[in-house]
Amino acid sequence: MRGPGRLRRTRGGVYASVLALSAGLLGTVAATAPPAAALTPPVGFTADALSTYQTNGIVWALAEANGVVYAGGTFSGIRPAGSPAGSNTTAAVNFAAFDAASGAPTGCSLSFTRSSGTATVRALAVSPDKSTLYVGGYFNGVNGTAVNGLTAIDTATCRPRTGFAPQFGATVRALDVAADGTVYAGGDFQTVNGTPRRSFGAVTASGALTGWNPNADRPGRTLRVTPDGDSVLIGGDFFTVGGAASHALAVTSASTGAVTRAYGAAFIPPSAVIKDIVTDAASDGWYAAGEGAGGASFDGRLAMELDGFGQRWRDTCQGATQALRVHRGVLYAGSHVHDCSSMGGFPNQVRKHLTAQSVDDPALLGWLPDTNDGIGEPVGPRALTVSSRGGRDFLWVGGEFTTVNGSGQQALTRFADTPDTGAPAAPAVSVSAPRAGEVKVSWRSSLDLDDSLLTYRVYRDGGSAPVYTTTGSSLFFSRPQLTFTDRNVVAGRTYSYRITASDGTNTSGLSTAAAVTAASSASPYQEAVLADGADLYWRYDEASGAFAADASASGNGGVYVNAPSYRATPSAVTGSAALSLNGTDEYVYSDRLHRYTSPSPYSVETWFRTTSTNGGRIMGYGNNIGTARGHTSSISDKLMYLTDDGRLVFGVQSGSTRPTITSAGSYNDGDWHHAVATQGPSGMVLYVDGAAVGTNAATGNRSYNGFWRVGGDAMNNAWPNRPTSDYFAGQVDETAVYPSALTAAQVAGHHELAGTPPGPGDSTVAVTPDQDAYVNSAAANTNYDDTQLASRGTTAYIGYLRFTLPAAPAGQVLSSARLDFRTSSDSTAGSAESHSIVPVTGTWTESAVTYNTRPTLSTSVLGTITGASAVSTDYSADLDATALGGALGSATSLALTSSGTDSLRIWSSEATAAYRPQLVLTFGDE
Repeated sequence: MRGPGRLRRTRGGVYASVLALSAGLLGTVAATAPPAAALTPPVGFTADALSTYQTNGIVWALAEANGVVYAGGTFSGIRPAGSPAGSNTTAAVNFAAFDAASGAPTGCSLSFTRSSGTATVRALAVSPDKSTLYVGGYFNGVNGTAVNGLTAIDTATCRPRTGFAPQFGATVRALDVAADGTVYAGGDFQTVNGTPRRSFGAVTASGALTGWNPNADRPGRTLRVTPDGDSVLIGGDFFTVGGAASHALAVTSASTGAVTRAYGAAFIPPSAVIKDIVTDAASDGWYAAGEGAGGASFDGRLAMELDGFGQRWRDTCQGATQALRVHRGVLYAGSHVHDCSSMGGFPNQVRKHLTAQSVDDPALLGWLPDTNDGIGEPVGPRALTVSSRGGRDFLWVGGEFTTVNGSGQQALTRFADTPDTGAPAAPAVSVSAPRAGEVKVSWRSSLDLDDSLLTYRVYRDGGSAPVYTTTGSSLFFSRPQLTFTDRNVVAGRTYSYRITASDGTNTSGLSTAAAVTAASSASPYQEAVLADGADLYWRYDEASGAFAADASASGNGGVYVNAPSYRATPSAVTGSAALSLNGTDEYVYSDRLHRYTSPSPYSVETWFRTTSTNGGRIMGYGNNIGTARGHTSSISDKLMYLTDDGRLVFGVQSGSTRPTITSAGSYNDGDWHHAVATQGPSGMVLYVDGAAVGTNAATGNRSYNGFWRVGGDAMNNAWPNRPTSDYFAGQVDETAVYPSALTAAQVAGHHELAGTPPGPGDSTVAVTPDQDAYVNSAAANTNYDDTQLASRGTTAYIGYLRFTLPAAPAGQVLSSARLDFRTSSDSTAGSAESHSIVPVTGTWTESAVTYNTRPTLSTSVLGTITGASAVSTDYSADLDATALGGALGSATSLALTSSGTDSLRIWSSEATAAYRPQLVLTFGDE
């Protein structure tokens, strides 16, 4: 707006991982700074990787003392963070020392070499007083001094201790130091100081051999002295210890090495070994890392008791656990976990390399920074340690990885309890208008790598204040649907919604805006599906994105894979769009793991349309969610699929059999068909287009945890008349799953309602101005036609709005009317005074009207604006429907006037769409 009297203003618009600091290795970590803000307890480290020096090879071992972190492995140099391989490299032969807080080298330089063969450092341990670092591996020299597999380094001077020269006949892979200075070792060796010691042995602080002799038949990989010093926990490849059967794990006497607690093949499968053991006095526990071969082996974590050495819990996820540490009640693990289905968790998927669990519970926590597999075997992380410095705790990770959180970083990285800087991803949003007076806003919960509990804020029509706030938990493999039902809506008006996710410190950007026009009545088909108890109902009304909203109250949202074609027409059901699938790799899967136990009844329902002669799996239940090899379902049942000739099949697995029903007719004719399959106490029934086409007496199916999938999945060759394609090419609509067997009457009722439009009920129309402007008596010849309207008595402002009103629907009259508007962002926009809405009787145009050419006004008042005192806020004023009813079917103008001195400013039709004024008309029966 321009001219005298214009106030200056700005435009508005607006899973318990094993991570224990062993008493013998690191002692108790000092209580320093509190955990970082924005983390979901009990997680203590952010997922933000800190700048850290790298190596040019594998880091096999980590230890810490006095704020210095020592790294040993197979490498020849180190380089700064961000430096590509081969650049800015400083020599470091199999060993380096770093400041825990800065990630930079300390200057402690030691070179571990061999006269022949490839030297490597495989084990590091620090004495309880932190004065000595013990280094084990496959080497015979350190800085030119002859040693053989084990040496002691003074941590104050970074020099080898003289006089400590034990002789190990092969690689040392594990070390720990007792309170009395005894150094316990495990590895590939068969002798120590020339005396037989198979796989495990111990020396004094001076290097003399002790009597500790477990005498294991195969290599030792890890060991820990218990906090009381009475026992040594050993792990490795062995099957016997001292002649007694004990596979991969044993508790031995700290003095003799005799087995005091054995674990046989029934405890650790023969195909598995133990790669790491840590103890944690605070939880009275010790924790072991397994690496196995095959699905029936052991790849996860064990939580064991220090009192009695029994099992507390077992994590059976697959993914070769290599390293563990405990910090503040959380077990952190380095592995390549990829399948936790045996624990009721996620199915075989892409590898994850760093996880966390409570020491009291094997469920994975919301902490998921990641590396890649890297070089070597490859398995990713190989070693973990925790160090404190400068009031902060740091988790260091070493291994064979070459990336961290997707960025280049080789073999070393670290995390801290510093403030979290990573914001959650913006939510994926879907909106619908299921019935009169409701807009349903649904979204897939966001992912944050170190925060599983997030806060969501819903914003409407571009507003700056949320209309709804809630919290929700999510993990990378479990991102539940959340929902807000907005009941402050008017039929016929379009509403737009955006959502943010926050961890309390960091907030995502706003989601992509999702808009919907509020309905005046509900879909009869939808209401029948919901009334009959659907607990998964996908209507496929999304316009884009990866989120398929569940219209039921159960929140069983889905995920669109490979971007199928959205909002396909014609749809099967009036008022709803359909989804088009390519028959190659497009499908939808349920975002929530479901648990079905035979013979619980159920029903599956969908509409489909196709002309394909390759058949395909329309919908079903399976134990995986992916498309890549190894990530499709190895178990499937409750299937509906088409044969190549278009016949519909419903089948289940029951023991070694696959009971099925196959229709006599074919349905690949390009028409929409309604398919329902039920199974309950009376057996199986298949319905097509409202009528039963076959039955089977089978009441049982396979009990397992899985996911609903629409559009395709792997299919075993044992399924009768198996189609050429595993994936369905065509359209689907209105997919629903029920926890009951629908009756024939219910099925027929759904089919009959598909083409029924919503009932008339009250109908509402929202009309925006064709023209609007305002005039100013202080600038009597100036035209104000821009983004705002104004009203004031002295000095006078008058606002004008012209609407083209629709005629009343047949058999209905105007039952109510109101003017909806938003005050502008001008600091003076709100008004505590009353402003009148009156009919305009004269003529005017928005591009020419001025105060001197203003039109005449009626003396009657249609409505009054009161209480519109806040800026950038939505308000409404009721109007006299009887008086306005005479103008239906024609153009009519309204004026905003006042007799007071306090101006009201509102957005005009030139403003952002969500801010424009609207005349809302509701029609009802005569």
